[in-house]
Amino acid sequence: MATNLLLVRHGESTWNAAGRLQGATADVPLTRRGHRQARAAAGRLAGERVAAVWSSDLLRCLQTAEPIAARHRLPVRTSALLREQCHGSWEGGPFSRYEPEILAAGPDWAPPGGESAREVYARAARFLAELPPIDEDAVVVVVSHGETIRALMAAATGVPAEGMARTIVRGGEVVPVVARSAVEEAQLGV
Repeated sequence: MATNLLLVRHGESTWNAAGRLQGATADVPLTRRGHRQARAAAGRLAGERVAAVWSSDLLRCLQTAEPIAARHRLPVRTSALLREQCHGSWEGGPFSRYEPEILAAGPDWAPPGGESAREVYARAARFLAELPPIDEDAVVVVVSHGETIRALMAAATGVPAEGMARTIVRGGEVVPVVARSAVEEAQLGV
């Protein structure tokens, strides 16, 4: 059975606002705008039948997940598998300095001391494989980070790491995805 996912990127963080490159170790809070984006995402999801709310264990995601979970009277479940791509020694530096290399990178490239998109994809696939089953008319909300959301989108739909979209997911944006089950993949020959 497929799982309906609603992927939510965290709201604007203090480092987003400052133009600094975040990653797996930057545990920074949301700005006021980021909190507004989180509340807006919670409002957009108010009519959904949410079975679970999962979040990266980093503060910017937790602060985005909390109003969503509160709206549905659910706890926020956390997983380090949902963290952003580790950008190693680049974390905290100016995003504009590293953006060209990041955008041109293939799935096996990694910044110094960081991880590749393929490694992020493997984490995303592991997270999806470990999700418990839910009712087919319910959804799982997953609050995460830009690169991890792209990896979740690809892994959930059977697209390999090489095919990960370069889509920009904005702060507080909600992306619906239907994750295929292993049975469906076997039937489709994926």
